[in-house]
Amino acid sequence: MPILPSMPALVAGHGRAVILGVDGVVAPVKQGGVARQLGEATALVVHGPATLKRLGNPAIQVLDLLELFAFICPAETLAPTPAGLARALDMDVPHSLDSAALALADMAEALLARLAAGKNTPANRDAPGLATRMGAAGWGWAPYVLAALGQPDARPDGMAMRLGKRLPKWEEVAPRPPPSAFAVTSAQARARLATLLGPGAEQRPAQADYASAVSEAFAPRLAEGSPHVVIAEAGTGTGKTFGYLAPASLWAEQNKGAVWISTYTRHLQRQIEQEASRLPAGTKVVLRKGRENYLCLLNFEDASGVERYATPLGLIARWAMASADGDLFGGDLPGWFAELFGGALLAQIADRRGECIHAACPHFSTCVIERVVRNAREADLVIANHALVMAQAVWGGLDDDYVPTRYVFDEGHHIFDAADSAFSVELSGTAMAELRRWLLGAEGTRSRARGLARRLEDITATDDKTLKYVDAALKAAKSLPAPMFSTRLDPELEPDKNPAEALLRALRVQLRARATENELNGAAGFEADLHPLNPDILPAAQALSQALEQLRTPLVTLREHMLERLETEPDIEETTRQRLEGIARGLKRRGIDPLAAWRRILDGLAAEPAPGERPARIEFLRLDREAGTDRDVALLSHMLDPTEAFIQSIAAPAHGLLITSATLRDGTDTETAWENAEARTGAVHLAAPAIRAAFDSPFDYAERTRIVLVSDVNTQDIGALAGAYQALFQAAGGGGLGLFTAISRLKAVHARIAPKLEDAGIPLYAQHVDAMDNATLVDIFRAEEHSCLLGTDAMRDGVDIPGNALRLVVFERTPWPRPDILHRTRRAHLSHGAPKDYDDAIVRLRLRQAFGRLIRRADDRGVFVLMDRQVPSRLFSAFPEHAPIIRSGLAEAITGIRRFLSQEG
Repeated sequence: MPILPSMPALVAGHGRAVILGVDGVVAPVKQGGVARQLGEATALVVHGPATLKRLGNPAIQVLDLLELFAFICPAETLAPTPAGLARALDMDVPHSLDSAALALADMAEALLARLAAGKNTPANRDAPGLATRMGAAGWGWAPYVLAALGQPDARPDGMAMRLGKRLPKWEEVAPRPPPSAFAVTSAQARARLATLLGPGAEQRPAQADYASAVSEAFAPRLAEGSPHVVIAEAGTGTGKTFGYLAPASLWAEQNKGAVWISTYTRHLQRQIEQEASRLPAGTKVVLRKGRENYLCLLNFEDASGVERYATPLGLIARWAMASADGDLFGGDLPGWFAELFGGALLAQIADRRGECIHAACPHFSTCVIERVVRNAREADLVIANHALVMAQAVWGGLDDDYVPTRYVFDEGHHIFDAADSAFSVELSGTAMAELRRWLLGAEGTRSRARGLARRLEDITATDDKTLKYVDAALKAAKSLPAPMFSTRLDPELEPDKNPAEALLRALRVQLRARATENELNGAAGFEADLHPLNPDILPAAQALSQALEQLRTPLVTLREHMLERLETEPDIEETTRQRLEGIARGLKRRGIDPLAAWRRILDGLAAEPAPGERPARIEFLRLDREAGTDRDVALLSHMLDPTEAFIQSIAAPAHGLLITSATLRDGTDTETAWENAEARTGAVHLAAPAIRAAFDSPFDYAERTRIVLVSDVNTQDIGALAGAYQALFQAAGGGGLGLFTAISRLKAVHARIAPKLEDAGIPLYAQHVDAMDNATLVDIFRAEEHSCLLGTDAMRDGVDIPGNALRLVVFERTPWPRPDILHRTRRAHLSHGAPKDYDDAIVRLRLRQAFGRLIRRADDRGVFVLMDRQVPSRLFSAFPEHAPIIRSGLAEAITGIRRFLSQEG
């Protein structure tokens, strides 16, 4: 018997939307008339924010099936479209707006039937009380959920929200002994690989050779500071993940130690975790991220008292009990959750503010973050990301002083960029204001931020020294930018006594003085050189440096006092010890280290470099703007070659590293190609040469791919560019990924072609247009075989879609590097006198990475299109040697693509 009453359903595309009335008739939504057509009724939708945005954000009431799915199927995900929901429920997939509207009510009934079938399971014990509580706060699904649970009159109950009481406790274990150092032989690596793949697996000789070669990274180190480093390029389809999991898991097993596997993207972290499930029973694999990614139970408890959060936090409570690890960002909480309720809420219930009070927290024993930390300490393989691994090396450990000795860096072509981010310094109003907030707390705003005094109030109550040092730090923190500092950037305002804001104003004057008229009149931010300095910058910098030292000194003394207590109080309780260690770590990472880095920048400003001088660091200014209004000023400091720091802080102390990717080498000959790979990964700075290994892709690119260079489209004409994209996507029948170098051009093309493609049965999704994040867009694109997706060039790394769902990649123009100050300086000093070659190498690697998205399996078939009539032939080496490259006009390209993709086999 149906639970839902008859109600309208609303489905919106681009340029067209339909509404299913209570009479069962589907009608088109009139332009601007959806509110009148609905009246007072509430409509069923899938992904309310995206639906409403496509309709112009009308003031109507909707019931979002994704919210119902999140309640009934916690820690499960789907592509957030009617088609994706149908697949998740094993129902017929709708292929039009009309059929989707007709199906929404049936999908809702299917979800409620699933809930009714499981109403007596332990997972739903507290569901009635929770649903009633959410309903009291306005959750429209509550009465139907309660009906499915058979308790329409249930009383509101907050038990489900008490996660600190309901989640299992973690247990402390003894520290793990240091690992031994036995080697993994080539034969052992091959044997382990064969076991992982099983007897019926496809034979890949290159994969076994790869496993054999990379096992050298697990040999015992022979000299201090000289790790075994293997740089291995494995073409797409080699099977490198299992190729390195084989020796890595074997080394961990026989040496009782951990190997840290690092990736650049969250998607690959999860993919490796899935593939590692085939490792031998007993192999402990843990996916590890920074603390700021996980649910904080104390912050959740604080937020649950806010009525407007009752619905999303009720769904979070359901998810937390089912989640594998409490990861809010990229884990088993669907990416579309933040789109429904706003990403700011998730940031509030994570430890984004760095305010963890560790053992003083009432939920410490059930803390999901502490559980992940302890699981990682006992793991054989830890799957992390480049940013976390580099932070661990800089800090000398994450949550203790443990630093691994064995690493695998997958997506190794990103080491330069990851190191650039990890070892750069930003002195900005936002960064300094964040430190002030961490120290002083909310300062009268509505934020629930807890300052240092509040976090340490239990200690200062009995420790006069701690109280004294905290008071001194808080007094000195007032020299940092105060709340709403961005409203005081104008130098015409009355000068105040805040040295940080005074410097920001002086830097802003220089930025605007050095800008062009186009930059000043535009809406976006811009950069300017730091030197030569305006006259009033140096005195302001000196005053701020002195103020920062007055803040750093009491923080250093406070940290030393915490460490002294650890040494001089032998009978201290373990929870108190953990608390003091956590305070000391936090003071160093959040306060002492940033302050020291900022002072180094400020104190070095007087040393003006000579024109053309090779700098150790690149320092420049950036003005951040919002809708043409100046919001912040940043003084940035980047290493000229950040891989030097990567080698010094991570590689040199390690015993063995594998750096691997499908796209490492670039050059006209073998030796040049390897030299470029070593420069980009930092291997050129090693004490001993790295071992080189390369394995070609097994795919038949001559048969399975085509590269088309379209020569007759004026890409500067948005109309012509949009027409070309539409024709190409239609020729492929969907399955197209369009990559852009500018967001404005992406939006303009999308606006012109989305309705036309939709009429042709090809849904078009777009980054920066749809109310969805990148991961959600890729999930939809993967699930809907005939959809297309537009994104910026940066999206190419997030798309890993084997099969027919991705069969066409279109670049609007050659992806030349952005000509900013960083690139200008690096191409001058890292190019060995050949700046054009430096640019070309970057472009070729981008093209290789984008082309590599096309063919992920031996039976894939795909076309790569570059719409740039000026593309030079010297870039063609980016593509596989035997892949056919065709220069043609658009009409000929469309005919050829349609014919090529329609071929069977």
